[in-house]
This record gives sequence, structure tokens and C-alpha cells, in this order.
Amino acid sequence: MSKTAIILGATGLTGGILLEKLLADKRYSTIKLFSRSSVEVASEKIQEFIVDLLQLENHSKDFTGDEVYCCIGTTASKTKDKEKYKKIDYGIPVTAAKLSKQNGIETFVVMSSMGANPDSSVFYNRTKGEMERDVLQLKIKNTFILRPSLIGGNRDEKRIGEKIGKIIMSILNPLFVGALKKYRMIHPEKIASCMKILANKPEKEVIISSDKILLIANTK
Repeated sequence: MSKTAIILGATGLTGGILLEKLLADKRYSTIKLFSRSSVEVASEKIQEFIVDLLQLENHSKDFTGDEVYCCIGTTASKTKDKEKYKKIDYGIPVTAAKLSKQNGIETFVVMSSMGANPDSSVFYNRTKGEMERDVLQLKIKNTFILRPSLIGGNRDEKRIGEKIGKIIMSILNPLFVGALKKYRMIHPEKIASCMKILANKPEKEVIISSDKILLIANTK
């Protein structure tokens, strides 16, 4: 089998790790990257499309393949304008899902967040929830929505609040047992592993909680 995968957000932490995993997997002959900047990785498997992701619909002819991985996301501190924030966290994944449906791509794996709820009073959670709702309404055959808790690992940009949160969570992690396991901090490598496994061995569940992400990732 020779597959083509599409990654949105390969310049980010989780997307970058996912790219490494797909490059090392012999099942993939082509990996299309839709980004606003180059990942600067040399591989004959990679096809880069440097585009404005807020106008992804203009690139429908290139948006073809077997599966789509959407690792797009911003933060309130990075994108303070709520309208722009929603265009990124809601608009890009939903547009990617619409293009997937339009072009007959049957596997769509997207990163959301714990607490996503379209009826939430919290803007961040509501935006993620609305994204999930509208992606699911498209009824793509193999749709998987991952809801990780706080993501560990080191990012290039400075996020002081997030760093403090990670320190606190690393201390609290052992205390989260049983039903509380889903609140444990999770490493982006586990998220990337889970995404690839789901695309190649679909689960019955569509919404994948953080503890289930870890469980799936550890089955490899």
C-alpha cells in the first residue's frame, strides 16, 4: 500500500513529530504539508504548499490524498483577537474537513482540546466544541477528534504561563488516577502516535479523551 497523507500544522510541536513518524513509515509515499512557512525538512516524500491557511478553500485541487491530520491551534496569549482566534481554531479545521469530504478523503484526524463544548460559556472551549460539532456533521467515514489535556514538550516560542502549568502538572500527574487520568499532562509524541494509529487502524470511538490517547499510543 502506498498512501498520501495531508498534515496541517507540521511546523508546530505535535505536527512536527507526526511528520517524522509518517516519513519513517513505509506505508506513506507522499506527505503533503499545508503551512504558512516551510518545515525545512528534506525528503522526497514531502510536497509543501506554502499558503494562507485562512484561505485553504482556494487550494482544493491540491487537497487530495488518503488521510488528513489537522494539528492546527493557537492560544489566547498568542492570538488576542477573538475573531482571528476563531478563524484559526474553528475555521481552518472545518474548512479542511469540508475539502476532505468534497475530495473523497475518508479519514480525518483532528486535534481539539479537553473541555470542548459548543454550549460552554468559556470562549476557548466553545470554539473547540463548535469545531467538533461542525466537523462531525460532515460525516466523513473515519473521523477522529482527539481531546488532549495540557500538552508537554518544549516549544520554540515563550509561553510563561504554560511553562508554569507544566511544572505544576508534572508534580500533580501521579495524583490523577482512575477517572482522573484524563487530566494528566500528555506528551506530544503520544498524541502523534495515536493519530497515526487511528488512521491505520480505526477505533469505534470518535471522541478520544486524553487517557485514551495514551492508551492507544502505547499499543504500538
